[in-house]
Amino acid sequence: MKSNKIPIYFIPGLAAGKEIFERLQFPKDQFDVHIISWVIPFKNETLKAYAQRMATFVKHDNAVLVGVSFGGVVAQEMCAFLNVNKLIIVSSVKNKSEMPRRLQIVSFLKLYKMLPVKTLVSTPDLTKYAIGPKSRQKLSMYNRYLSVRDSGYLQWAIKQMLTWDRKNEIKGIIHIHGNRDAVFPIKNIKNCQLIKDGTHAMILFKAQEVSQKIIENISKK
Repeated sequence: MKSNKIPIYFIPGLAAGKEIFERLQFPKDQFDVHIISWVIPFKNETLKAYAQRMATFVKHDNAVLVGVSFGGVVAQEMCAFLNVNKLIIVSSVKNKSEMPRRLQIVSFLKLYKMLPVKTLVSTPDLTKYAIGPKSRQKLSMYNRYLSVRDSGYLQWAIKQMLTWDRKNEIKGIIHIHGNRDAVFPIKNIKNCQLIKDGTHAMILFKAQEVSQKIIENISKK
């Protein structure tokens, strides 16, 4: 029997597991929620090829695709292989011009090659690398949700994020962003729907507002 529910597929941020979405709330009688977990990239795999593999996990035609941070970048690349109803990105960027200057410099100088990824993977406490407000409660949550610690994935994902070269935004893309995002500052972001006091981790700390924004956008014809 065919369901009348709207299928939504979520892609988490860099190093984040599916738990990152647990605070979002959607009426169960209206939405069919799916979360796509990160898969380990092949050696020297391109972002396009990786996105094509990730697209195979979307089992519905005309689904809603929602990507957070680096997941938003991957979601945009996945759209080349999917027929989606809506494309929504949260705490992300729509093209390379929205990347902050400091990250553009890191990309240009290829400083990402010097990142201590193996140290990151082996440390039991990832909160020391957290960006943004560092209350005890928030730090414990960062440590719980940043669960993907494969060094090959992390090295690959960081490089893909920093060297992403999309010039033009996808037509019809919906961008939800916080005005206190320290990773992708709002001053560089154009054409977004603002979450007041939203940080880069607002998917956790502003979950009710983010949920409502997503529902409102899906409901629009």
